[in-house]
Amino acid sequence: MDHFMERNVPFNGSLGLFDHFFFLALHAAGYAISYCSLWEKPRKEASMADNTKQEESGLSRRDFMRSAAVGAAGAVALAGMMQKEALAAEPAKPAAPAAAAPAAKPAALKIDDVMKAAREKLYPRCRVCPECDGVACAGEVPGMGGIGSGKSFKNNFAALQKIELNMRTFHNIKKVDTSVTLFGEKLALPVMSAATGGVTYNMGLKGKMTDAEYIDALLGGCRLAGTLGWAADGIGDPLETFQIRLKAVKKYEGKAIVTIKPKTQEEIIKRVRLIEEVGAVAFAVDIDSAGRAARALPGQTVEPKTLKQLREIAKSTKLPFIVKGVMTVDEAKMAIDAGASGIVVSNHGGRVLDYTPGVADVLPKIAAKMKGKTVILADGTMKYGTDVLKMLALGADAVLAGRHLLRGAVGDGKEGVALLLNKMKSELTDSMVLTGTASARKVSKSIIA
Repeated sequence: MDHFMERNVPFNGSLGLFDHFFFLALHAAGYAISYCSLWEKPRKEASMADNTKQEESGLSRRDFMRSAAVGAAGAVALAGMMQKEALAAEPAKPAAPAAAAPAAKPAALKIDDVMKAAREKLYPRCRVCPECDGVACAGEVPGMGGIGSGKSFKNNFAALQKIELNMRTFHNIKKVDTSVTLFGEKLALPVMSAATGGVTYNMGLKGKMTDAEYIDALLGGCRLAGTLGWAADGIGDPLETFQIRLKAVKKYEGKAIVTIKPKTQEEIIKRVRLIEEVGAVAFAVDIDSAGRAARALPGQTVEPKTLKQLREIAKSTKLPFIVKGVMTVDEAKMAIDAGASGIVVSNHGGRVLDYTPGVADVLPKIAAKMKGKTVILADGTMKYGTDVLKMLALGADAVLAGRHLLRGAVGDGKEGVALLLNKMKSELTDSMVLTGTASARKVSKSIIA
């Protein structure tokens, strides 16, 4: 028994209550076992007298063994119960924080999603048709359609569609250069946004997108794609709206071209000074808006311009001056003679005069006389890279995309615009390889079938 008692552990603050009870239980069990072993001496060594004495005293060997065993078991059970109570009383340890899951990569932007979002916002002003051919929106001006019967808009689409390309694959051109340089700016592709505006009265986006948000999306998306955007002017827009657009031009460090309506000379030159302040690349006057004078508000006259007036505008600034809305060879020559640094062959998207020919029909005639004398730009239902290549082969130095990029801006902001431009660039690249065209700066008309 003594060797068990020597193992007693004094109460110590370093041990928990359960530990002390556990040691006591072990000692009790050892004590009982020790005594049981003593009672288990062989019977031959136990005398009858001793047995008689024990029985007389009321404590038999069997009784003692039973009592000792029960006591030991009870001590161990008590220790176990106290362990459970102690564990239950302990405050729960906070779970280790789970490792942060790696951030999921944003899903790749899809053109179908951009167009769906644009359709939801623009409808019914624009149906975002699979092919922008001017049929569904004919006569919807203000709006997104062509004026009157919509024939001019439809002619733009039809003139481009009838042009086909010669495929040539017997050459060593594997990599092509889609870049061009205009007005001192190198562009990653020969496509710029056209000047589109009228967020409320043309696009019907009141409460959905502000003028500031729209112009930021348009110019910002063009910069993401490595090209220039055009900022618009509106016949009925107050000067404050024009200045909102100029803020976006300044935000993008002047990497844009600003359009002015053919207002009075005084109003045009006033706006030229504002454009100079934000450091824009160039400015344009869209003379093709002159016929919309009937919708001008009092004090906001728009008018055709004489050769003398064009010269006055050109001489008023050192910025490159672009005349937009040229559809004949003689007016292209007049614009150059007046000092224009560039022209845009355009019928204003078919929105000003019904029954004009398509841009792709008149462009070759103008380019035949003016190529190399000025920068020649063209618009008119630009959507695909092949559309761009066709226009370059017809004589344009670069093109403007209007409604197509408008939908990108409305559908997903600047990212939507950049997505569409990059798709056009990819298509242009493939088309150039398959027509044996090495550079967008030198496209042969021989690729036209």
